[in-house]
Amino acid sequence: MVYKFRVILDDEDDVFRDIAILEDNTLEDLHNAIVNAFGFDGMEVASFYTCDETWNQEDEISLFDTGDVPGEQKIMSDYQLSDILDKKNTKIIYVYDFINMWTFLVELAAIEDITAGNVYPETIFTHGIMPAEAMEKNFEADMHDDIYGEFEDDLDEDDLDMFSGDDSFEEYGTEENW
Repeated sequence: MVYKFRVILDDEDDVFRDIAILEDNTLEDLHNAIVNAFGFDGMEVASFYTCDETWNQEDEISLFDTGDVPGEQKIMSDYQLSDILDKKNTKIIYVYDFINMWTFLVELAAIEDITAGNVYPETIFTHGIMPAEAMEKNFEADMHDDIYGEFEDDLDEDDLDMFSGDDSFEEYGTEENW
């Protein structure tokens, strides 16, 4: 079977690509198809994120094993598309380049029979022009306020500097090596 995806760039303008890919291809194959369809050079790190029906991010599936124990973490090449996407689970989030945070909403739009003579994966439709830069993300909560908000009145500069005043490294059982 062929999975047909609409891959939508998270941007103010309508920019998307429709990609057809075999159901037994891996998430890494889908990653490569997205990179090619949007004109990236493929040199950046990327991840897929499972999500619910309202696009709430869940589990990360990265391109490379970033775990503490090599081989313990499953990566894109370990998952066939049919392992995590089907008629009921149709949505996944894709993030390319963690510096610029190019973010895409990827939705399984159709599952169809293979068309003889077609080469998969295939970009079957393009709409919109890629912007020069990724849209700036507006995170809902300011982490500083969430973590330190209730204690903010009690903090001063000395509380934030571990080695303020006459403190030296020797008091802490270490030697200064620079």
